[in-house]
Amino acid sequence: MKSLRILDVSYNHFTGEFPMSVTNLSNLEVLNFNENDHLDSWQLPENISRLTKLKRMILTTCVLYGPIPASIGNMTSLVDLELSGNFLSGHIPAELGSLKNLQQLELYYNYHLSGYIPEEFGNLTELVDLDISVNKLTGKIPESICRLPKLEVLQLYNNSLTGEIPSAIASSKTLRILSLYDNFLTGEVPRDLGHLSAIVVVDLSENRLSGPLPTDVCRGGKLLYFLVLNNMFSGVLPDSYAKCKSLLRFRLSHNRLEGSIPEGLLGLPRVSIIDLSYNNFSGPISNTIGTARNLSELFVQSNKISGVVPPEISRAVNLVKIDFSSNLLYGPIPSEIGYLKKLNLLILEGNKLNSSIPKSLSLLRSLNVLDLSNNLLTGSIPESLCELLPNSINFSNNLLSGPIPLSLIKGGLVESFSGNPGLCVPVYVDSSDQSFPVCPRIYNRKRLNSIWAIGISVAVLTVGALLFLKRQFSKDRAVMQHDETMSSSFISYDVKSFHRISFDQREILAALIDKNIVGHGGSGIVYKIELSSGEVVAVKRLWSGKSKDSASEDQLLLDKELKAEVGTLGSVRHNNIVKLYCYFSSLNCSLLIYEYMPNGNLWDALHSGRIHLNWPTRHQIAVGVAQGLAYLHHDLLPPIIHRDIKSTNILLDVNYRPKVADFGIAKVLQARGGKDSTTTVIAGTYGYLAPEYAYTSKATTKCDVYSFGVVLMELITGKKPVEADFGESKNIIYLVSTKVETKEGVMEVLDKRLSGSFRDEMIQVLRIAIRCTYKNPALRPTMNEVVQLLIEAGQNIVESTKSKEASDTTKIKNQFEL
Repeated sequence: MKSLRILDVSYNHFTGEFPMSVTNLSNLEVLNFNENDHLDSWQLPENISRLTKLKRMILTTCVLYGPIPASIGNMTSLVDLELSGNFLSGHIPAELGSLKNLQQLELYYNYHLSGYIPEEFGNLTELVDLDISVNKLTGKIPESICRLPKLEVLQLYNNSLTGEIPSAIASSKTLRILSLYDNFLTGEVPRDLGHLSAIVVVDLSENRLSGPLPTDVCRGGKLLYFLVLNNMFSGVLPDSYAKCKSLLRFRLSHNRLEGSIPEGLLGLPRVSIIDLSYNNFSGPISNTIGTARNLSELFVQSNKISGVVPPEISRAVNLVKIDFSSNLLYGPIPSEIGYLKKLNLLILEGNKLNSSIPKSLSLLRSLNVLDLSNNLLTGSIPESLCELLPNSINFSNNLLSGPIPLSLIKGGLVESFSGNPGLCVPVYVDSSDQSFPVCPRIYNRKRLNSIWAIGISVAVLTVGALLFLKRQFSKDRAVMQHDETMSSSFISYDVKSFHRISFDQREILAALIDKNIVGHGGSGIVYKIELSSGEVVAVKRLWSGKSKDSASEDQLLLDKELKAEVGTLGSVRHNNIVKLYCYFSSLNCSLLIYEYMPNGNLWDALHSGRIHLNWPTRHQIAVGVAQGLAYLHHDLLPPIIHRDIKSTNILLDVNYRPKVADFGIAKVLQARGGKDSTTTVIAGTYGYLAPEYAYTSKATTKCDVYSFGVVLMELITGKKPVEADFGESKNIIYLVSTKVETKEGVMEVLDKRLSGSFRDEMIQVLRIAIRCTYKNPALRPTMNEVVQLLIEAGQNIVESTKSKEASDTTKIKNQFEL
């Protein structure tokens, strides 16, 4: 086919040998074999240079190995040369510097390219994008590259480069992205970096850089990411950073910086992460933090910060993590912190806080880690904190006094109260625990009175209940026989509660009738039950189908594993995880009682046609689900893999806020040696399954990331994961991947029911979805990264990066992983 000009077979599963006959296509202008990683290993032939008219050669992730032929330097028509995601090795040929028309050169993620970056690259005067990240390159960054007149993107991260950053980079008028992290660079950063260009990303982390930070890096008003952690920077923070209104992430931990934090820095309106930890900063935390409405994570630990924790911090309503540990803070813990409803981690350890513990902390229903140890806190431990039961709690080494709440002791948390001589345990606690003295009568009298009152009430209720049951039985025996097996096993139910509940099993059992059924699942029947208290709950009834006599060892083991798993899930506390109130189990039946979600599931909301979800609501749903999964993956020890993320398992409350549900096939992930262990039990739903899970049956957290990416595509396109219109054996990922090459194609996949005013934001979220569904699990972001990317996508401030990112949808970028 000698007249062929475009050959594009990207995103397929071709096997066998690469067709070397393509070198005969003398009129070819585009050659694209991107994402064909089932091919046999092959090498680029020297005679590839016969394609003298070729403008775009995209051979990414297609099992290339061996050296890059020097003959490519003769293909002077090339505008785009992409060889990333392969196994290329050896030196980068200097001859590539002869490609006078080259605009984009991508060699990243080959891992084995070595030697120096050719000085000849300084001849590529049309070059816009240079990325040679994640290889084994050594030597210095050529100054000639930094003088290229059109260079916008320079990414050399994760190599072994040495020497200083060339000063010429500060003279660039076009530079937008500079990512040099994880090398061995030394010396100072050019003082005028960003003075002449509207720079968007600066990532110099994990090097050996020293001296002061550049003062003009935000001068262009476009800076989104400033990441310089793990270096040896010294001096003070420039005041100019406090005026950087565009910032999304600001991370400079593990340096030698000092002085006060500039007024206004903590209150930047769009920033989502501020990390100043492990430096020598001093002075107070400014009350301007109250204007940081998008701040999610604030890390200031291990500094010399003094003063009080400002009550204005409560206005930063999106805070999820706060770590002020190992500083010189004093005064009270502001009660206003209780307004931070999303707070998951609060660490104030190692300060001089000297008040009582505010009861308002009990309002932090999502709190998972609470550490107030090594302070001067006084007073008693509020009983209301028992409602939280976080996975990690530490009140040790303070001046607390009075009784330790009983439920905290029973939770195995006694060691979390050591170093408080004034604390005691109630008299009715097992005397074998000698960690604390028994409380004096002044504390116990009130408690014992309460216990007597409760005991009398229980006795009265028990007698009343027996009389009621007897009367009800004689009045209407037929009703009791609607489920004879269940009623006869009533007295043998094992009940485990995870939250304070206002109902008992009798009321639940009586309501398990057909008219209350709202759904059927693979693991059982779901009921909607309105309780006498006015509360509404959802009950999932799981049947084992085994009697005591016929129960096999496998079934008994399964029941044991189910109880262990339910116990783990019962400890999960997050605003975006459906709350499991309690668990009833008997010989032949198990019941899970959940909070009821009035707006059903996301699948019905998107595909039934009864509800119209606008884009802000869909974005809210995406962020909430991502935060719930990030909690499961990153904030629990051991972490939990859901394994069946899909739109039917995402429930919506009255305000359409999402909650992840149905952990029927979730497994606790035991971390071994710092890596995810795997499971060999197939689970999941067609259309949402990660390819590696379908092929190998090995589940990791990255399987959940993939499934979440499919849900994102549902939210953006309004289409189901699998539809007949996609074609045989095709899914939503295929649909998206075939459309994103052109602007018109991208517009075509967006849900037509949505307003065009959110088009740019939807496209940005689509890019996140594409990253989540990369075939290679290692290239997918973590759920923590996804949360931040989605929050940032909602801020609609990425105009300057759109042209670059539009081309990145077919690549395997990981440039913002820090």
